[in-house]
Amino acid sequence: MGDIRIATSTDLPRLVEIYNQAIASHTATADTLPFTVESRRAWFAGHDPDVYPIYACEDEQGTLVGYLTVSPYRPRAALARTAEVSYYVDYGRHGQGFGSALMKYALQDAPRTGKKIYLAFVLEWNTTSASLLKKFGFKRWGYLPDVAEFDGKLCGHFLYGRDV
Repeated sequence: MGDIRIATSTDLPRLVEIYNQAIASHTATADTLPFTVESRRAWFAGHDPDVYPIYACEDEQGTLVGYLTVSPYRPRAALARTAEVSYYVDYGRHGQGFGSALMKYALQDAPRTGKKIYLAFVLEWNTTSASLLKKFGFKRWGYLPDVAEFDGKLCGHFLYGRDV
């Protein structure tokens, strides 16, 4: 299901396009305003492929359809073995296995990056994402009630985690 590789700077416009779809949905991220490519350059540069990679997934035609980021959980030396994973798939390609392919790849590549624990924060109404995490052995480790607000509607954050 799709080819997965390390994202390059030429992928950044497509990564931003996919992420902005998630922002518009109000279900997959707590960001509420769309990003520009320029505003995401530092974010992209901060993902060293050897430690905090961004994996890009292409369909059979070579179109980038999704990505998964491995990011620092918190910038503390004792937490370097723990990372946060986030994943986004083009909304026109949901349900086709690209998210699963990305997660499987990230889990298999974790030893190369020195990661031992993966965490994922999920808005409580994002049941699709929660299902994907559970499919890959993530457990719900915590809940932060009413931490996000979208147009006056409060939403909690679930914390999922697993050893990798």
